[in-house]
Parts: sequence; C-alpha cells; structure tokens
Amino acid sequence: MPSDAQTVETGGTGGTEKLTFCLKWASSILQIFAYGATSFGLTPLNIYLFVIGVVGWFAVGILWKDRAIMLIHFVAFIALVAGISAS
Repeated sequence: MPSDAQTVETGGTGGTEKLTFCLKWASSILQIFAYGATSFGLTPLNIYLFVIGVVGWFAVGILWKDRAIMLIHFVAFIALVAGISAS
C-alpha cells in the first residue's frame, strides 16, 4: 500500500492505484459528512452517508486484499443495516 504522496508522484502502478486513491478519499469524505450530519441530527441522511462510506472502504479493503479493513467495515455495515431495519 503506497502512501498518497507516492501514488500522486509516481502515478501508482496503474488504474487500480488511481481507483483506490479516489475511492478511499471519497469514502472518507462521505463519512466525515456523515459525522457532521449526525451532530446536527440529520437522520436518516447520516445513515445513508455512513453506508456509502463503509461500502467504499470495504471495496478498498478488497482492492488491497486487507482483511482487517474488510472485517471492520463489514461489521459496521451490518450494524447500520440492523439500525435501519429496527427504525
């Protein structure tokens, strides 16, 4: 997993690196917006933003073949879906 600086400087190793770079940053930004939506009580918008961000990070875990990232985001996804179902 190269750092963001290495990916930008060298162009990465191809399309997968650029896809991963964009996906992880987009997912992170969506999750930050979800935290903000939560703090302002914007329900269910916060949950939808979290779901998209979690799915994005799960995809990054798949691309990186990183089981820890996949596990934590799979568990988060299940918790979010359970919360949506219960409401």
